[in-house]
Amino acid sequence: MTTTAGDGTEEKSAPSAAEAGVTFPHPPSDETEEAAQRAVRRATDHLLARQHAEGYWKGFTQSDMAYDAQDLLLRQFLGILDERVARAAGRWMRSRQSADGSWPLAPGSPGDLATTVQVYAALRLAGDAPDEEHMLRCAAWVREQGGVRASRLTARLWCAMFGWYSWDDLPEMPPEIIALPRWAPMNIYSFNSWIRLVLVPLSVIGAHRPVRPAPFTLDELFTPPGTPAPGPPAGGWDSVFRRVNDALRAYRKVCPRPVRRAAMHACTRWLLTRQEADGSWGGFTPMTAFAVLALHVHGGYPPDHPVLKAALGFLDRCTVWPQDRVRKLESVPSPVWDTSLTLTALTDAGLPADHPALVKAADWLLTRQTVRPGDWAVRRPRLAPGGWSFEFRNETYPDLDDTSAVVLALGRVTHPEPARVEDATGRAVRWSLGMQSRNGGWAAFDADNTSALPGKSPFFDIGDYCVDPPTADITAHVLEMLAARGLHRGLRARRAVRWLLGQQEEHGAWSGRWGTNYVYGTGCVLPALAAVGIPGDHPAVRRAADWLVAVQNTDGGWGEDWRSYTDPAYAGRGPSTPSQTAWALLGLLAAGERDGAAVGAGIRWLTERQTQPGSWEESQFTGTGVPLTQALNYEYYRHVFPLMALGRYVRRGQPGTGGKDCAAESVSDCAGSGTAADR
Repeated sequence: MTTTAGDGTEEKSAPSAAEAGVTFPHPPSDETEEAAQRAVRRATDHLLARQHAEGYWKGFTQSDMAYDAQDLLLRQFLGILDERVARAAGRWMRSRQSADGSWPLAPGSPGDLATTVQVYAALRLAGDAPDEEHMLRCAAWVREQGGVRASRLTARLWCAMFGWYSWDDLPEMPPEIIALPRWAPMNIYSFNSWIRLVLVPLSVIGAHRPVRPAPFTLDELFTPPGTPAPGPPAGGWDSVFRRVNDALRAYRKVCPRPVRRAAMHACTRWLLTRQEADGSWGGFTPMTAFAVLALHVHGGYPPDHPVLKAALGFLDRCTVWPQDRVRKLESVPSPVWDTSLTLTALTDAGLPADHPALVKAADWLLTRQTVRPGDWAVRRPRLAPGGWSFEFRNETYPDLDDTSAVVLALGRVTHPEPARVEDATGRAVRWSLGMQSRNGGWAAFDADNTSALPGKSPFFDIGDYCVDPPTADITAHVLEMLAARGLHRGLRARRAVRWLLGQQEEHGAWSGRWGTNYVYGTGCVLPALAAVGIPGDHPAVRRAADWLVAVQNTDGGWGEDWRSYTDPAYAGRGPSTPSQTAWALLGLLAAGERDGAAVGAGIRWLTERQTQPGSWEESQFTGTGVPLTQALNYEYYRHVFPLMALGRYVRRGQPGTGGKDCAAESVSDCAGSGTAADR
């Protein structure tokens, strides 16, 4: 199997599902249910065998090739690029090239200009000559799209650092932004958490404008002289920011050096206080790369400085060598997310709540709860910490999605120290309640991070995704967690339900921010509404269920192309995948459609496509980092979500681990110990 460096996951001998105590509450009623029970047992065995010795589960998070390219560009800039690393990474990137010469953001998607520019540059570092056939195709495609000048900021920035592009043609982001107060319209906390981790180092890099000449040019990626420069249409916010950018360029020339130096010092101090114990920034490889660059160009940190050495060690641990002479980079490790989802899947399968694998995983999760305030405390200064983050180490940026998933998972485990679990989950619930936004929903990392202004800035070209507004999928997961804790009758939960119902689209689905897209969002919201007691005949539930049935593929599965974020024609449309089929089934099961033809066909699609080891194959990218900018393939999605759907199907709504099944009972029956703060 593929092994992730620093992960240590191994296939090992594990008790069979029958030996582990997996039983079903009912004998199979037909061939479909009998096949589903067999599939549950095999999938359970598969997951139990993949548990790490420390107790967690972790798959490989794959994204587009831009991050592999940036890793080589970073090492070249620092003067530490190893030929073996460069050539191995080059083999991986080359293998993902599309027929037209480009590199897409996701398999099957159109080529992405910024990614293609960066990969081309990295392949030159790996030894590929510009007259090789695949490089000629790539350069021609880049020129057809407008060349380097038409690419997104990140590609142009890397080109500027090697002298292939002029710093004068990049937008200004002065490091003095670090000193702007919270009430200022464009302070650093106006941006979302991960943009913040890019903005601060890039403001330092842009102030220095470093250039490390490369051993080659990239003239072949530029359109001929005289070609009109690409750019946004004049007028509106674009015109405003163009004038602001002109003013900032003028300020660069007259800014007192002590002021500029003090601002850059403040930025680097900000970065240093946010380096995690594993050497990363936010647990992300691209954010870590930019922080390394900023500290190197301003602080003069050499690669062997302890700060940079720790960061480069993190980057090395995020690489895998699936074959000899092939190297690929993981954009972000996902152990907390994978472990919590795996716990839920195994308990959905009926694994006993006190099974040693579950207890060991719970122990590991309890060690990962954040214990100090992070950036979220800027908006919630009096709120005590208590969340979980996605990665191995990330104290600064816990998120509501992981926190909800962990609390739900821990609630299904019979732990020998229940008081310890209750203390941790209680802190997490209080933190989550405190992170609710004013409109009633929950965002991923911040509360009330909804300003429209950051998305207008030319420095980042991802529009509204520069901020972190509440989303239907995150809100649904928090709501489901509150229901499991008996807090669904409180004022905060009721406000969340009203907000969720108001977010339903005209066709009946909910959009998903962190998974693709309407199938994911709807598959998240329907179980949450069921958990708080919304009946299956509620008009919103019926509309959503009808939409899921309407977009089912003729083969029985579900799929959705991530272009649905901008093109309605793709909403709920795409080749069937295991994870998206499971999401649709989870939604339909929660809506009371277990005995419907659509559910039966979806279950058969999953059972017929289960692999011999007990899992499913999925090459499509069904996770979302940034819509239309970063697609993700979470390896564990193909393992855990089908098992959740099959487990809930064969258990016919009966919970696998005891406790109340709020999805099957009324709101009054699920009433619990709501706190005064919640009410």
